[in-house]
Amino acid sequence: MLMLVSPSATAAPAYVDIPGARFASALAVDGAAAKIAIARFAMRVEPVTNAEFLAFVRDHPRWQRGKVPALLAGPDYLGAWQAPLALGPNAPQTRPVTDVSWFAARAYCDTEHARLPTWYEWEYVAAADTTRADARRDPARNQQLLAAILDTAGTRPNDIGQRGANIYGVRDINRLIWEWTDDYAAMFPNADARVPGIGALLALCGGSALAFHDKTQFALMMRVAALTALKPADGAQRLGFRCVRDIPGE
Repeated sequence: MLMLVSPSATAAPAYVDIPGARFASALAVDGAAAKIAIARFAMRVEPVTNAEFLAFVRDHPRWQRGKVPALLAGPDYLGAWQAPLALGPNAPQTRPVTDVSWFAARAYCDTEHARLPTWYEWEYVAAADTTRADARRDPARNQQLLAAILDTAGTRPNDIGQRGANIYGVRDINRLIWEWTDDYAAMFPNADARVPGIGALLALCGGSALAFHDKTQFALMMRVAALTALKPADGAQRLGFRCVRDIPGE
């Protein structure tokens, strides 16, 4: 059964302002916490959905499955879709699009006059919960985030919006999917670790743990290990994305 896209499914996406701050990343630089100045920016409230990405490939045929060069998307690109221009039962409209390459995610964000977030921007927003801008010191929360990753391994994501937004108004940034970041390949602070092709080896050897100053952030370690093991043309069944926008003057 082909699934049509309703007009409401492709309504203009909502963005919320994220305040600037000095942020202590869980990643390490020269063995110490990376302290980053985050400029104010705007982030999508929700990840990009199947319906939104279907509208994108209809308007930009070069990004349709079967037309994208192998250099820009692997063989599993949009693999849950029934056809290049049909979602089907395995890719409901309201679920986040997955099996998308980094190149495709960047191209989509361009159409929203946006970009992929940096790792530090993503980590900064993901540190928040419903009442705290930085909830990372809560061991119960950390255990819940880790359990969510382990419990959903090997499955496709559920619908967006089943949990409340965090303190910034952003939903589904921690539990629903993995998310591409623009600079994902540079997340290992050691320059030797950024040699092309070595990411998967470092992930298997615990390189992500060595790159962390705060080693209590197991869920973040798993995200870093998973992302840095990927090539930009890769995709995965729980890997999607959301976009951010720069704010003029920031």
